[in-house]
Amino acid sequence: MREADASQVLAIYQAGLEGGQASFETVAPSWEGFTAGRLPRLRYVAVDTDTDTGEVVGWVAASPVSARPVYAGVVEHSVYVHPGRQAHGIGRALLTAFITASEDAGIWTIQSGIFPENAPSLSLHQALGFRVVGTRERVGLHHGTWRDVIMMERRSTAVGR
Repeated sequence: MREADASQVLAIYQAGLEGGQASFETVAPSWEGFTAGRLPRLRYVAVDTDTDTGEVVGWVAASPVSARPVYAGVVEHSVYVHPGRQAHGIGRALLTAFITASEDAGIWTIQSGIFPENAPSLSLHQALGFRVVGTRERVGLHHGTWRDVIMMERRSTAVGR
């Protein structure tokens, strides 16, 4: 993910937010705000290879869960796919590549919070080795409704053993 991808990454993010099942956020931040909270070495885009346009069709990025050294190998991630490109394996390809890159970077735990209504994301994560570790009930107010969040994690079999 490069600064040149900013407008497309943020547009995909905003589209996901407008769908109402991706995040408590309702407005994508500025590029500076987006990059400030994410690890530079664990941010990737998927680009349409069927055309020569270089269109970004999805992205994945990680944020540290804590500044404490003991949690250096734990990240929280987000994965978003352009609404017109969902259900074509892009999310799976991004998350698979992200898992490999995270292990190469010494990450031993990847975690995510997912709305229970986001069945495609839950299914994708479970298929790639994530497990449900709990549910945070009514953890946040979203468009006037209290929402639950399913907490998922993937523990590396290669790092931290």
